[in-house]
Amino acid sequence: MKKLVTGILSLALVAGLGAGMAFAEEAAGEHGAAAEEHGTPHYPIKKPEEQDWSFAGPFGHYDKGQLQRGLKVYTEVCSACHSMSLVAFRTLSDLGYSEGQVKAFAANYEVQDGPNADGEMFTRKALPSDYFPSPFPNKEAAAAANNGAAPPDFSLIAKARGIERGFPQFIIDMIPIVGGYQEGGPDYIHALLTGYQDPPEGVEIAEGTHYNPYFANAAALAMAKPISDDQVTYDDGAPQTVEQYSRDVSAFLMWAAEPHLEERKRTGFMVMVFLLIFTGLIYLTKKSVYANKEH
Repeated sequence: MKKLVTGILSLALVAGLGAGMAFAEEAAGEHGAAAEEHGTPHYPIKKPEEQDWSFAGPFGHYDKGQLQRGLKVYTEVCSACHSMSLVAFRTLSDLGYSEGQVKAFAANYEVQDGPNADGEMFTRKALPSDYFPSPFPNKEAAAAANNGAAPPDFSLIAKARGIERGFPQFIIDMIPIVGGYQEGGPDYIHALLTGYQDPPEGVEIAEGTHYNPYFANAAALAMAKPISDDQVTYDDGAPQTVEQYSRDVSAFLMWAAEPHLEERKRTGFMVMVFLLIFTGLIYLTKKSVYANKEH
C-alpha cells in the first residue's frame, strides 16, 4: 500500500510540473504579446529554441569536427571584432590538432611583448603558450570602431549569455539527473546569429542598429549580421550555410568557455555510481544490524 501511495504521489508531482511548465510558457507568451502590443515589450521578444547539441545531457561530448569548423568560423569572421583573451593557443590540441599544427596556427597572430633590454615594448609572432589577442588595442578603440559599443570578449560568452528559463523549468534544470539543462548559452548565440530580419511594420529602431527579436537587451543591436551563406569554406563537406556556421561557432564557444566539460561529466557520473553503491551498502548494513538485534 505504501509503495502504491508513493507511486501515485510521484506521478502527481510529475504531472503537476508538466502542467506548470505548460501554463508558465502559455502565460509568458500571452504576457509578452500583450506587453509588445502596449509598447513595453519584454526582451528577448522571441525566446531561443532548444537545439540538439552533442555535448548536452549527462553523457554529452564534444564533436571535434564541429569544434574545428567553429574555430574556422571564429578565426575568419568573429575574430575581426571579438577577442578570446582567456583561451591559450595550446588548448587547441584538445580539438585534435598536433603540436606542429598548433604552433603554426599561433604563428598567424602577433602579440605584444617586452620590455626588451632598452625598456621598449615590441611585437612578435605568437607562441602556443600565448592567448588569442584582441583585434583592438583597448576598449575605447573597440567602441569607436563599432558604433560606440565595444564587442564583448568571447572567452566565456557561452556561459555568460543565455535566456533564463521560467518556473518550474529552472528548478528542474538544477537537478542533473532529471534536467540539468546548461546549453542556454549556445542556444542564445545560435538564435542571435540566425535571427536577423527586417523590423515588423510599425517598429522603429535606432539608426545604425539592426533588428533581431532574439537579442536579450533590446529589439535591435549595434552588430550587423556578421555572416552569410558560403562566406567560410569548409573542407569536410559540411553545409556552408548560416545555420551550420551558427551551430558550429556556438559549439566552439561552449568548448572555449568549458573545455573540461567531458571530464566533469565523467567525474559526476562516477560520483553518482559511488553514491548509489554506498547508499546500498549502508542499507544492507542497517538491515543486518537490526536483524541481529531481533534475535
